Order: sequence, then structure tokens, then C-alpha cells
Amino acid sequence: MSEEHDQDTARRTRAREVGLFRYGLISDALDPALSTKQRGRLIRALAAQTHPGPFGPAPVRVSRASLDRWIRAYRAGGFAALVPAPRRLAPQTPREVLELAVALKTEAPGRTAAQVAVVLAAHAGWAPSPRTLQRHFAALGLNRWRPEGTPPAVFGRFEADQPNARWVGDALHGPHVAGRKAILIAFLDDHSRAVVAARWGHAETAVALRETLRVGLATRGCPAQCYVDNGSMFIDAGLRRACAVLGTKLTHSQPGRPAGRGKIERFFKTVRDQFLVEITDRAEGAGSPVSSLAELNALFTAWVEQVYHRRVHSETGMAPLARYLAAGPPAPTPAELLHEAFRWGEWRTVTKTATVSLHGNLYEVDPALAGARVELVFDPFDLTDIDVRHHGRAAGRAVPFQIGRHVHPKAHTDPAPAAATPTGIDYLRLVEDRHTRSLGERLHYARLADPTQPSELPTASQAAGAVAGQDPPRDRDGPAYSADPLTLAEGPPAGDPADDRAPGSASPDPDAALDAELASFAALRRTDPTEPAADHDSAAADPEETR
Repeated sequence: MSEEHDQDTARRTRAREVGLFRYGLISDALDPALSTKQRGRLIRALAAQTHPGPFGPAPVRVSRASLDRWIRAYRAGGFAALVPAPRRLAPQTPREVLELAVALKTEAPGRTAAQVAVVLAAHAGWAPSPRTLQRHFAALGLNRWRPEGTPPAVFGRFEADQPNARWVGDALHGPHVAGRKAILIAFLDDHSRAVVAARWGHAETAVALRETLRVGLATRGCPAQCYVDNGSMFIDAGLRRACAVLGTKLTHSQPGRPAGRGKIERFFKTVRDQFLVEITDRAEGAGSPVSSLAELNALFTAWVEQVYHRRVHSETGMAPLARYLAAGPPAPTPAELLHEAFRWGEWRTVTKTATVSLHGNLYEVDPALAGARVELVFDPFDLTDIDVRHHGRAAGRAVPFQIGRHVHPKAHTDPAPAAATPTGIDYLRLVEDRHTRSLGERLHYARLADPTQPSELPTASQAAGAVAGQDPPRDRDGPAYSADPLTLAEGPPAGDPADDRAPGSASPDPDAALDAELASFAALRRTDPTEPAADHDSAAADPEETR
């Protein structure tokens, strides 16, 4: 039916293009202000020219008789008279044959057009082509019926009304990484199409699903419903118990009807077309080489957060992350509740000796539970720490008696990545270089004194003199000073300009305590055994030293 409609639409479109072409040629000649002679000259000029055709640049010549006929048709019936009527072809296949073909198709909807043609040829010795029968069946709508004769199923479109109302989960088989096939387990928020949990691994197991959901629930909150298929990891008792503890409704799609998970299937198509196409397992060639699951997960997380979550979704008209956070960030799942949700539980009957067995291990429980059916709650990676529950209440702990297995048989983790190749990057040297550069950046040249102005700081020669034993330069108040107590004890030399007392003036009043301290410093200097003794010649030559 749709194909026949498309063909009819195409014919009508071509006829309309022809009508527009005809009107474009005669539009100037339709002016009522033109006289008969003027219109005749214009028509003859149009007939002598070539014009681009209605369906392409191919030149077209139109006779004067055709132009006159189109003018008369337009004056009589308007633009519709210029549009050619679609051709009506008389059917070549006899009506009786078509009716018999329809009867054969109706009694067995599973028959194809080719099979109906075979039956007709066997019955009457002749049959139309399968393409003719297919077109006839499509025009009558017979191709839309199921083989069992029922009308096609109708699927309604649905969408959650708010974030975290429904998470849709599934698995995608990806490329080979480290010699094994990589599998993506992902969950999509039905309202915003945001990726709430995703992780690449090497298997579709309950442990892989546990690790994927743990991170998503801790960061994106807890959903009201979880919609998954009937895969082994989605029907595992661990997932059912986790949803029961979290208060999440676990819903499985009907087998053979994947249409309900169309959103995440469309997301997987985006992953294949835009992410996996850029991944390669070879060091050379186009794409990003990936050698481990850790590297693949890092690249996928970056692509989701920087590309997918920030790009406007064609269906919602908003970026997935922006729509997910439109009502505010969700409350994360409490750590205690998350820990309890992802513990596994198995039911056992306590023996008369107050023991229970679990995967070859033997545990002792409260003797009061003998003969009762209890639930053993444990972490699948540690079978030595088990809690006992009876009628939903805590009933103590199961004490290990004989331990032969420390990990649950299903608790298989991904293999550890191979040893990393040294990069040659010395981090501490980089930090040291950065620190050295920061010290050099502390020197601000704009704060240095102008060399054309007198400086108040000591010059290089003054500083060198001070190091060589000379007195330091004068300070801002004028008098010179020395920080060496031994020099202070000896007093300023004669004629020292630092002694600004007038000649013949009386000395200031002595300070007895200060004089005693200076005298002790002078005595220490004279009695220091480590100081080399001066020879007599130098002593005689230096009056200050002699004194």
C-alpha cells in the first residue's frame, strides 16, 4: 500500500513540475495589455529559443502551436489545466488471476509472492511475475499480516515521567581486548537517557553485574524499577535479593520481544558507531589502541561524560545529563544499605549438631536453631564472615568449623592487568623543576629600584668590605655600627669618622655593666688558644695590637 502511494505521489509531483514549466514559458504572453501582434512576436521568439527542461538542464524546444494551446488552456481552466493528467495504464493481468492470488495469500498468510506465483503456475500453467503479485498484495495491505493470520502487533511508546523512575539494563558484546572478548554491562535512565552505570568486563556474570550496579547506585541514587531481559545474570538470586533490599521493582521483558528495551539498544548502536569504531587492538593504524580493560573503561568513561552526556538528544531535545539533573542531583544510596544489598544469601537447614554447610565449608551456629531453616548472608569474596538470619531477624554469626573454600564458586573477577611498561616519567623531578621555576618567578623586575636614582641599599663593594673585616656602611641615621661584640669591646680606632664627638669633649657617662661585658669579650679574645700568635715585628708595627 505504501509503495503504491509513493508511486502515485511521484507521478503527481512530476506532473506539477511540468505544469510549472509550461506556466513559466507563457507567463509573459498572458499579459492582457499586449496586442495581438505583440503577443505573436513574443510567441515566435519563445518558439525559436531553447529552454532548460523541467527535470534538468537538458535543453527543450517548444513549438508555437504548443505555446498557443497552453495559453488557451490557462485562460479556460487556470493553472490546473496546464498540469498533465497522470497516465492510466490498463491492467495486463486478468482479474481472475489476481483474485485467485489474493485467495491463496489469504488462506495461508505465510506464503510469499514468489510462492503464490509457483502455486498459480502449477495450477493454471501460467502466473504473473512475483513482483506484480507483491505490488498487488501491498496495495491491498496483505503484507502486514503475520504468518498465522493475525494483524501485526502494536507497540506503544513509553517514557518514565522523572529521573530514576526506571533503569533499563542490557549487555553489549564488543571488541577483543587482551585476547578475550570485552562485554559492556550498562544501565540507562529511561527518562533522560543518561548512562547511570556502565562497565566493561570479560564475562556476563552475577559478579560483573554486582560491580557495575554498585558504582551506579552509589553515585546516581536508587531507581524505583529496574527493567532487564532474561539473561542468566539478570535472573540470578543475587540481583533479586539486592532489589528486594533496596526496594526496587525488578521487571523482566517477555522472551522474544526486545522492543521494550529499544532505548538502550539505540544507545548501544551509538556506542558502536561513535566509540567502538575508534578503538583498535593494533598499535599501528587508525584509532586508539587498547591493551587492557582498565584502559578501555577509562576511555569509555571519558567519552560518556564529555561527549554523550553533553550532546543534545534527538528525542528529548536536551542533553542527557542536563535532563537527569534538571530536578536536582539525586540522593546517593547510603553505604550501609548498599553493603547489605550486595551481600548474597542462601538458605540452609541447621543439623542436629548445630552446624550448617555452605559450598563444602562447615559452620557452627546457635544450638537453639537446630532443625530450623535459616538464611546465610555473606560476601561472595569472603566465606569466613557469615551472618545467620531466622525469620528475617539476626540470629548470630556462623563460626567457621571446617573451611576449604574462601570464595564463592561464582565469584570470578577479571584477571589482573599485565605489568605496565615504564613510561620514563620521573614525577619527583618534574615537581622539582616546577619548584625551581616558581622560585625564579618570585623575582619581580618591576619592583627593582631605578638605577638612575640613589639607592639606600649597600653597594657590592661595601658588602665585600664588610665580608673582608671592614666596618659595615652607615645606616640611615648616619653613624656607623658593628655587630661584632669583640670589635665593640676594643672601641673605635683613633680618627674614626664614626666617632662624631667633638675633640676635647668629655666622654659620656660610662655604663658599668656594659663596660664589664665588653671587657670580658676582650679578655676572651686575648686568651683564645686557637688564635695564632703574632710575631714581634708585626706587633711593633701595629700600635693598636701592641696596646
